[in-house]
Formats: sequence, structure tokens, C-alpha cells
Amino acid sequence: MQETVSFEEKMKKLEEIATELEKGDLDLDTSVSKFEEGMKISKECNEMLEKAEKKITMLIKGENGELAEEKFVQNEE
Repeated sequence: MQETVSFEEKMKKLEEIATELEKGDLDLDTSVSKFEEGMKISKECNEMLEKAEKKITMLIKGENGELAEEKFVQNEE
């Protein structure tokens, strides 16, 4: 059974890995292993964001009274 890890938990783990790598205290093999783990988590987070983006739609009522889906686009300030 696969445990579901939230986006926030993945980001926290990614931050921990980045902090470890930035310290520079790890040997080369451990650094490479941590980097690989970080890249895997980064890819998973990106996939989660893409999936969420696909779900974010706004329902608007068209002129003819039918509901239509419109992709949500955030206005930049």
C-alpha cells in the first residue's frame, strides 16, 4: 500500500535536502544520492502542480445560458 505524501510535505523534504547539500558537509556519494532524491521529489512536485493546474477551471455562464469551462489564469500584478 502506497502512502500519499502531500505537496507541502514533499516541499519540506526538498528544502531539507537543499539545506544539507548547501552545508557541504556530505561526502561525494552521499551528495549525489541526496541530489538524485531531490530531483525525484522535484519532479513529483512538478507533476502535482501540473495536475492541480488542470483541475483549476472556472465555470462561467455563456451568453446562450450554457455553462462553459474556462482555464483559470491568474492576473499578474
